[in-house]
Amino acid sequence: MNGRQQQDSLTECDVLVIGGGPAGSAVAPLLAQKGYRVVLLEKAHHPRFHIGESLLPANLPLLEQLGVADEVRAIGMEKWGAEFVSPWHAHGQAFQFADAWDKSMPHAYQVKRADFDHILIRNAARKGVEVIEGCKVKTVDFLPDDQGVIIRAEHDDGREAGWKARFVVDASGRDTFLANRFQIKHKNPRHNSSAMYAHFSGAVRNAGQAEGNITIFWFEHGWFWFIPLSDGSTSVGATVWPYYMKTRAGRSLGQFLSDTIATCPPLAERLKDAKMVTEAEATGNFSYVSERNHGSNYLLLGDAYAFIDPVFSSGVMLAMNSGFEGAKAIDACLSRPREAAAALRQFDHVMKHGPKAFSWFIYRITNPTMRDIFMAPRNIFRVKEALLSVLAGDIFGKTPIWTGLRIFKVIYYLSFIGNFRQSLAGWQRRRVNIKPVDETGLGVGR
Repeated sequence: MNGRQQQDSLTECDVLVIGGGPAGSAVAPLLAQKGYRVVLLEKAHHPRFHIGESLLPANLPLLEQLGVADEVRAIGMEKWGAEFVSPWHAHGQAFQFADAWDKSMPHAYQVKRADFDHILIRNAARKGVEVIEGCKVKTVDFLPDDQGVIIRAEHDDGREAGWKARFVVDASGRDTFLANRFQIKHKNPRHNSSAMYAHFSGAVRNAGQAEGNITIFWFEHGWFWFIPLSDGSTSVGATVWPYYMKTRAGRSLGQFLSDTIATCPPLAERLKDAKMVTEAEATGNFSYVSERNHGSNYLLLGDAYAFIDPVFSSGVMLAMNSGFEGAKAIDACLSRPREAAAALRQFDHVMKHGPKAFSWFIYRITNPTMRDIFMAPRNIFRVKEALLSVLAGDIFGKTPIWTGLRIFKVIYYLSFIGNFRQSLAGWQRRRVNIKPVDETGLGVGR
């Protein structure tokens, strides 16, 4: 079969989206509603397990715009704030989203991602997207002179299929399909961590409105998350420095996670009568970034472009926001070519802005100076409100938080100098901790 015959056998569409997670299931219906023919290919079948259950208040307006707010509310555990627990401090510190600069977003939700992602992808189908599950993309070939993109995929039963699209969107998450194809994905040299996690029943929760709050437990080798879910289960995970995963020494992953929890007494106390109800899983190389996030007829969204440490629960919000920004950029490229260059520059700016806003804090969150500030926050010049706005994900709108954040950073640097020996020792430890290790034997997976 010659090239013309091969192309004639392809199904044509305007936009093909690779991946049906929060990014793909946001961009696809937004484009379909503008009249574009959109195909979404998802390698799995929803509902399927996924980690990353904690949403931010900034997610809620996006859910409203997609028309799924009521469905998510029905499955969600209300999350009104976040709590930090430190072995180096005698008290915990709770932050309430209602105390952020913008008082109109006082809460978020904790969600089982299987249910949440299922809601999003079904919504995409209702809005006119051709959703095909159990279909894994194998190749993406860009035609010369921006004439389109050829995408070939394989169904679960072995059937092959192909599409010719005007535009392709990589929303494949940590599979990073296009970044791997282009060889532009790099480990983040300023951060490196691994994680292991499972769901538990019978965990002790906070009382009253704080029941659904996420709790972050610092410990010697990294930090734990504790995320209560609406069905009574709790997601618990440890994000650790790479060297720590090498200490597993033949233990099952479940046993290793249990032993790691035992090293954090406040968390162990809340799990003393709890039972692990899912198999423990693990993932490595937690932080990475790609050299670029777009070309003339493709975009990389969410985790397909970059992934940062999840300590501030930013992943789903950044992914969904990238879908909204991506839809605007693609609409300009396909319908208003003269605006394409400016639209892609704006998209690039937003995609870089999100991880950058969170990463400054992530790179320093384990430093003793930053921990001290987090555990005793003050609202001088409204810096606490600005910090809470970041924790709420309110970094893309018009909320005037940036002067407060600059003042916060000045306070941090002055405190760093004032506690120079302790701060320098923490900085030096971190430089050692983020060094990559040979991944053989890390036990990534189960």
